[in-house]
Amino acid sequence: MAAIDSVPEDRDGKGAPPPISKGGSGSGRLLKACLFATGLAGIVAEFVLSTLASYLLGNPTLQWTLVLSLMFFAMGLGSRLSRHLAERLLDRFIAVEFTLSALCATSAAAAYWGTAFVEATGAIIYGYAGAIGFLIGLEIPLVTRMNDAYEELRTNIASVMEKDYFGALAGGLLFAFFALPKLGLTYTPIALGTVNFAVASTLLWRYRSLLARPGALIAAFWITAGGLVALGAFMKPIMRFGEQSRYRDRVVFETQTPYQRIVMTQWKGYHWLYLNGGMQFSTYDEERYHEPLVHPAMGLAASREQVLILGGGDGLALREVLKYGDVKRVTLVDLDPEMIRLARTHPVFVEANEGALENERVDVVTRDAGRFLADDKGIYDIILVDLPDPKGPDLARLYSKEFYSACKRHLSRYGILTTQSSSPLHARRAFLCVYRTMKAAGFHVLPYHNSIPTMGQWGWHLAMKEDVISEPDLKQRAMALRFSDVETDFLNREAMMGMLHFWKGMFDGLEDVEVNTELAPVVDRYYRESEWGW
Repeated sequence: MAAIDSVPEDRDGKGAPPPISKGGSGSGRLLKACLFATGLAGIVAEFVLSTLASYLLGNPTLQWTLVLSLMFFAMGLGSRLSRHLAERLLDRFIAVEFTLSALCATSAAAAYWGTAFVEATGAIIYGYAGAIGFLIGLEIPLVTRMNDAYEELRTNIASVMEKDYFGALAGGLLFAFFALPKLGLTYTPIALGTVNFAVASTLLWRYRSLLARPGALIAAFWITAGGLVALGAFMKPIMRFGEQSRYRDRVVFETQTPYQRIVMTQWKGYHWLYLNGGMQFSTYDEERYHEPLVHPAMGLAASREQVLILGGGDGLALREVLKYGDVKRVTLVDLDPEMIRLARTHPVFVEANEGALENERVDVVTRDAGRFLADDKGIYDIILVDLPDPKGPDLARLYSKEFYSACKRHLSRYGILTTQSSSPLHARRAFLCVYRTMKAAGFHVLPYHNSIPTMGQWGWHLAMKEDVISEPDLKQRAMALRFSDVETDFLNREAMMGMLHFWKGMFDGLEDVEVNTELAPVVDRYYRESEWGW
């Protein structure tokens, strides 16, 4: 192995950079440790930017595809450029890491400030994705060439790539199980920038005597360190400012969970709940949503002993179900434990749902609704589906023929299924798709809608097994409901009769609306193409 002050000849006959250690293999191990850390940081950077794009721009599947594809393309460009870097490889690698530290740490702040001040949030996020990807693409070739002094080519390439890929696995696990749920989008980017900063700092201070321009890199060290400290101190107000710009009313609560971003706003004495930017309810008029969701099914059911609620972690639909004294057991299934915690402990939720989740008749399960149906053995008299709108394939599968068929298997013979179905006015094709899909699953289906001041026109579908009732009889029974045995704020017989009638032309063009299936999801596309789609 060459001595530290020797300059071996490279294949082109030019002076190659000296190895970075007199000690030999110890420096090779340090380089690969640094590469493990940068591999971890690189994959988390991709996930952070994809999550930001999904939240701020909508359509998660499209945004993850675009951001990851752009980053990989930029990595290719960075790798291509690295062939032209023949000198000062250590200097360049440290400079790349300081730059990555700054870009990663400021990515979320820049995206949120972009939301507040400009209309080009996508350009900011995609610009960051391209820049970060480009710099990540420079890392591996530079490390490989520096490590060339310690290992032969085949071992060098294998060990360098191995450490990078192992780091990527560690980064993915860290992001999914710690960074996003614990640090959120507020502090995960700063932690990410700190990893790159630590790599650059370690190499800078250990090998500064070998650097061509140590002064510039030491200045970069102090500037980056000061920037990280300042960003850590002011990141929360920056994010709150950017978050506030997305909402008309004052943000009073926000948190990021592994599944969604939860935001609550307040106007006067009323509160609004948003999940990933989509409004879920307002305490101003939520009864105009939850009463139509719950009471028609409860009124038509032959039995109300066993009730299943899929979604509805806020507890508002549960509150309405518990008004019936003959309900023996309610099983509520929601994916997000944080939503359940808020419904049980946050004063706004507890007041709105009247402490419903603490009722002794209630069992709460934190699980995906589809997986719950696949594994559960229970039979229910009523199933209420209170899930978010089908904005992407992850939610589209919970509006599929397979999903409704699974619900059917869990219904008693005269059981009733009701699902929220978005807006029949602004997402008409998505609404009609739910209707056709439920019929394809073997139900007779009754669509109905209501005007909700804070949400506009909203719709639901009520269904019973097609071998126990005809659609005309189902509609006649619904029109005869009086709701006299339960206290409601909005719903009565006249309101129900009005909700069962639609405007002229509502169901015209139903022929070209396809059935939504797990293997061929279409309802999310219909939703995105609608006036309210993302």
